[in-house]
Amino acid sequence: MSSQFSLLTTRRFLPFFTTQFLGAFNDNVFKQGLIILLTFRVVEISTLPVEMRAPLCQGLFILPFFLFSATAGQIADAWDKAVLIRLVKTLEVGIMALACAGFLLNNLAFLVSALFLLGIHSTLFGPIKYSILPQTLRAEELVGGNALVETGTSLAILIGSILGGYLITLPGDTGVLSLSFTIVGVAVAGLAASFFIPRTGVAAPDLKVNWNPVTETIRNLSFIRGNRTIFLSVLGISWFWFYGVTMLSSIPALTRDVLGGNEMAVIFLMATMSVGTGIGSLLCEKLSGKKVEIGLVPFGALGLTGFGVDIWFATQHHAMGLPPATTLGAFLAIPGNTRVMLDFLGLGVFSGFYIVPLYALVQARSEPSHRSRVIAGNNILNALFMVVASLMAVVLLKVGVSLPGLLAITALLSALVSIYIFTLVPEFLMRFLVWMFMSLFYRVERKHLERIPEEGACVLVCNHVSFFDALILATAIRRPPRFVMDHNIFKNPVLNFIFRTARAIPIASAKVDPALLDKAYDDIAAALEAGEMVCIFPEGRITDNGEMYPFKNGIQRIVERTPVPVIPMALQGMWGSFSSRKGGAAFTRLPRRFRSRVAVHVGQAVEPLAATPARLEREVRELRGDWQ
Repeated sequence: MSSQFSLLTTRRFLPFFTTQFLGAFNDNVFKQGLIILLTFRVVEISTLPVEMRAPLCQGLFILPFFLFSATAGQIADAWDKAVLIRLVKTLEVGIMALACAGFLLNNLAFLVSALFLLGIHSTLFGPIKYSILPQTLRAEELVGGNALVETGTSLAILIGSILGGYLITLPGDTGVLSLSFTIVGVAVAGLAASFFIPRTGVAAPDLKVNWNPVTETIRNLSFIRGNRTIFLSVLGISWFWFYGVTMLSSIPALTRDVLGGNEMAVIFLMATMSVGTGIGSLLCEKLSGKKVEIGLVPFGALGLTGFGVDIWFATQHHAMGLPPATTLGAFLAIPGNTRVMLDFLGLGVFSGFYIVPLYALVQARSEPSHRSRVIAGNNILNALFMVVASLMAVVLLKVGVSLPGLLAITALLSALVSIYIFTLVPEFLMRFLVWMFMSLFYRVERKHLERIPEEGACVLVCNHVSFFDALILATAIRRPPRFVMDHNIFKNPVLNFIFRTARAIPIASAKVDPALLDKAYDDIAAALEAGEMVCIFPEGRITDNGEMYPFKNGIQRIVERTPVPVIPMALQGMWGSFSSRKGGAAFTRLPRRFRSRVAVHVGQAVEPLAATPARLEREVRELRGDWQ
């Protein structure tokens, strides 16, 4: 994972990372101090039940996202993002000064106003935070950059929550004074760091800002709906925040009333979940091979449901009304609490698997000139879902649902929502199946994958060793190709769902099905004209002796009709796998080993006029070498 951490040594990433880290840290110092104050320390400040105060605070904080995100997205596209960050950080200094006055004067109106204004600050920063990364990072750095941002945010939540909760619990006026001066000092430090962020330029210089939030919100949502995958990815992100706000806002009351813990136990559980999120986020680049691997999303969804439901099971036999444990050891010694702690750790890890690929997918597939507005539309839906989550929590708790019951209901709803999204976009499930299977059976070494262009039409040609060749290539290559494959392989009952969802193009010989052959060439031409990448196996058959067969003339027919670069590549190590024909028909024997080492070796692009079958066959043979 060293490559993603190397971003922290670059000016194009480090100052922005520092600024956003300090901002998220400061948010959580203030919010955690306020929530602990309302939950444990100041009973007379509100007549609301304790378990409803945190959800209402969360709702107040996220309301500006719903009201002002559309305007914030336009501003982020129309202005230089580095300049905007400095202005937003200046606003943060003023907000924290107001919060400081609220703490020192014990003034609830000041504190609530600061919380709402902090929501406005985060609304303005949100579209910038996620749309600046594709402008400053290369495509292969996008997952790693997002992972670092999510990890930084998780650490900020961890450290900020611990510090905010600790400071507010100091005796006498010491806690209030320490918390007040901390939030102002960190805001000033964030403003100072923002001046080192390089200028980014303007994404949409001709954009006229529409200051009507209603009409612009409708326009943003309509724009997002124009791309089905982005829209449903945004729905997935929004559901994640629905789930997350329910879990996080329930921790204080759950800890006090069910788990028998004190203020430090609240901080410990939040810290556990934050550490888990950081671990899951950092693992994303390793597990995905530096590409946007949306197959991790269903994997994350499984964990979110499983661990959420297990919290309910783990708390079924908790005795109610016990005096709170005064030490962390005593808290964990209560039966079931260690299991709950592990559940929150698991929720964090699988949150990282779920959210990092979704954010990277939205960034990668959005038009650069509209990216901030797409992120703003995402934030609008996020806010709507979070407001609904807060209202749902208040209503269910009001009618007598227990806190563990609320978490279990939310986890089960997560399963239903995930199934719905994955049904509408089977690409998620397809990538999950491919990723899980390939991760179990193969370790794929990637050689010179940078030679495959990130955009634009091209044809990949590769040797054909096994029935799993397309799956290996799909796992290795960051950019999803359209595979051309024998119609019999395409119809394989085990793999057909994957090939159909990946929009593979079935092909047959002129003797077997001339109509299908012509249709295949038409589909290939249409894909290339649309700027897509097509992958073919010019041998026309899977080898039965480990050696390559001569390349057929189909590749020449393709590039004569649509002249595009042709990129040779070779699969190494697949001969002898249970999906190859070594020793007889494929799939007639059990796999001999797991995590077999294979490789994908990419050569230099060949211009269409020079892309003859003989030359491409020779180059693929050289790339493959002696490793079959």
